[in-house]
Amino acid sequence: MSAPPNTNDTTPTRALLEVRDLQVHFPVRRGVLQRIVDYRKAVDGVSFSIAPGETLGLVGESGCGKTTVGRAVLRLIPATGGSVRFDGKDVFGLGATSLRKLRREMQIIFQDPGGSLNPRMRVGRIIGEPLEVHGIVPKEQVPERVGQLLERCGLWRGAASRYPHEFSGGQKQRIGIARALALEPRLIVCDEPTSALDVSIQSQVLNLLSDLQSEFKLSYLFISHDMAVIHHACKRIIVMWNGKIVEEGSRDEVIYRPQHPYTQALLSAVPEADPMRRRQRVKLDGMRM
Repeated sequence: MSAPPNTNDTTPTRALLEVRDLQVHFPVRRGVLQRIVDYRKAVDGVSFSIAPGETLGLVGESGCGKTTVGRAVLRLIPATGGSVRFDGKDVFGLGATSLRKLRREMQIIFQDPGGSLNPRMRVGRIIGEPLEVHGIVPKEQVPERVGQLLERCGLWRGAASRYPHEFSGGQKQRIGIARALALEPRLIVCDEPTSALDVSIQSQVLNLLSDLQSEFKLSYLFISHDMAVIHHACKRIIVMWNGKIVEEGSRDEVIYRPQHPYTQALLSAVPEADPMRRRQRVKLDGMRM
């Protein structure tokens, strides 16, 4: 693939989400008494921002800490240090009542579409429960709203009466997207939303996310290990390795003019569509931060 002209993409100045020096350290316990002997620095000083309506790609190999970043930003797991501000509000400083209100503004789409859905609940209840909890619509209007969300995400209204196991992987992910969309959020963390899907279904889900972003003015933190998916979905990319950001820039800068050896190694691992062409692999043997 030849490099396109330099589009001179720039980092937005007005941020919806601001993450500064985010740290998440997990204790390492040993012995009969399970004393803490060390800490695993899953995230160690990560900073970035996302503008309204922007999709920021966070890419890296499994275990680099990218999913931990997404969950810490939403306060699904506790952070060790740093700050997260959403529309000027200090997310880590909010009490229970204020945090509950903020949950409407920030949602997540999980990697495993099947594991993220309660197998004992019908789809209508899965999508409708957040509407009732947050009082988005009166209770008698919930079924109608659920039907609208299902149709907007490419399913049919009758799907509300079925259980998750009756759907394919792509359909389950559409249900997860409908659930995230139900609260009319401004930011959605997309945690590997296509990695468990077939390639043909991946493109459908990516196109759906793009359409929803245009329609509802959504911002995405798009987490993935797949550079091809990141290239399709994002205009700005940050590359993460061993809990740190090693490269950041526009899509064209990072993919066509990578500066860090780790980014170069990631790109060299992307499969070639042409079997006659061989990509030279970049190895990182013995490399340290």
